Formats: sequence, structure tokens, C-alpha cells
Amino acid sequence: MLDNNEDNRFDLIEVEGVILDKLPNSRFLVELKNGFPVYAHLGGKMRRHRIHMCAGDRVIVEMSPYDLSRGRIIFRLSQGKAKKHEEDPDTNDPW
Repeated sequence: MLDNNEDNRFDLIEVEGVILDKLPNSRFLVELKNGFPVYAHLGGKMRRHRIHMCAGDRVIVEMSPYDLSRGRIIFRLSQGKAKKHEEDPDTNDPW
């Protein structure tokens, strides 16, 4: 019998990252804030609204806890939001 636990779809990890490379079929190589590279694709609404990405864009990647090598890009941070999203503005770290 299947377990009706709907909390599994909410067990996603959201991490900030920077796009390193653009790959075919709306896929990207993204370096996460911790330095770990992952392959990510555009989320459905970003494809539908034709939001374009290029190398150097700061994004939020949604990842499953079961496969941490792949993810889905769900948001592109603008320069203003990227600065607000930082935790410690006094450091010289680009993150």
C-alpha cells in the first residue's frame, strides 16, 4: 500500500549559485555557494516565460536530497536582490 505522505515533495533543498557554463537543451553548469558544481536545468515557468540565462548570472537552484549532482534553476537573482540575499556584507567573499 502506498504511503500518502505528501511532505516528500517539499523536502527540496534551495541553494544559491553562479552559472559557469551554458549547455545544450536549457542545461547549465552551476557552481553552488559551497563550491560544488552541479548540472541544472531551467524550471518550467522560467522556460514558459522565456527567461534567458548566461554565464555569471546568480541563481537559486532547487535540489532533491536524493541526488545532489543535479538540480533545477527556479529563480535568477538580480544584482540588487543578490546583495540583499548575502548573509554577511562585510566580507570580501563574492558570495
